[in-house]
Amino acid sequence: MSEFLDILINPAFWVAVLRIATPLILGTLGVLLCERAGVLNLGIEGIMVAGAFTGWLAVYGGAPLWAGVIVAAATGAVLGLLHAFLTVGLALSQHVSGLGITLLATALSYYGYRVSFPKVSTPPTITPFAEMAWLPVPILAQQTAMTLLALLAVPLITYVLFKTPVGLAVRMVGENPQAAEGQGVSVARVRTGAIVAGSALMGVAGSFLTLSAFNAFFFNMVNGRGWICVALVVFASWRPGKALLGALLFAFFDALQLRLQQAGDAVLPYQLYLMLPYVLSILALVLVARKASYPQALMKPYRKGER
Repeated sequence: MSEFLDILINPAFWVAVLRIATPLILGTLGVLLCERAGVLNLGIEGIMVAGAFTGWLAVYGGAPLWAGVIVAAATGAVLGLLHAFLTVGLALSQHVSGLGITLLATALSYYGYRVSFPKVSTPPTITPFAEMAWLPVPILAQQTAMTLLALLAVPLITYVLFKTPVGLAVRMVGENPQAAEGQGVSVARVRTGAIVAGSALMGVAGSFLTLSAFNAFFFNMVNGRGWICVALVVFASWRPGKALLGALLFAFFDALQLRLQQAGDAVLPYQLYLMLPYVLSILALVLVARKASYPQALMKPYRKGER
């Protein structure tokens, strides 16, 4: 018990929580935008891999760090446009399209890495974002600008979704596309725009791993974070503020299991510690999901003029 309390009062632990949560916040917001418009995007895992690779490759080639973030966002947007074409334009299965994009993006990223660096035995490195030591808040001062970007994105997307005509249109096409069409809203355009914007955020989430958390690209670095983001959207009841809370909750469990493994006198197998954040997150998801109110048109293809 004393070791647990020592972990909680250590500022380094909370620094780690926020760092682990950052890509989850960005990725969850991206999924949330897509699903608010009625489209499930299971391509997030591959989009994050592609964003991580292209953003890092751009910086390795000499581009500024923020240019790398923009490249990652553009990569995500292009993959999102492909997903929108398949699911909105052709009304194909959102599950199949999303999984296909994950496989395609992951394979292309790994292939691109092998082609770009055919003879290296260790991943080449870059100089990542520096910590924001100028901030007066100690926990934030040990983060990078991308973490601040993720935190600022939460109130921004909340405002756009619930206080602007664009957000109203996104929520309308996710709840009742027929009514939205009756009001002169182009369901296809709004859904496509939401998917592209959400996928761009997913690409930025991936770039955090290579441009901020680490300084290199390596295989399997996304490690299922995309699937966690999909689950966190349900936990958040499709609300950005709760998405932030869910990302921090999972990051708390993840950082905790790392500290427990490092305690030294742990008698349990390390696999149990690895399971801890997932088991506790599933439990929280089950408790919350029963009361979650999901977009009524989610995963339902829509063709103009149909009733």
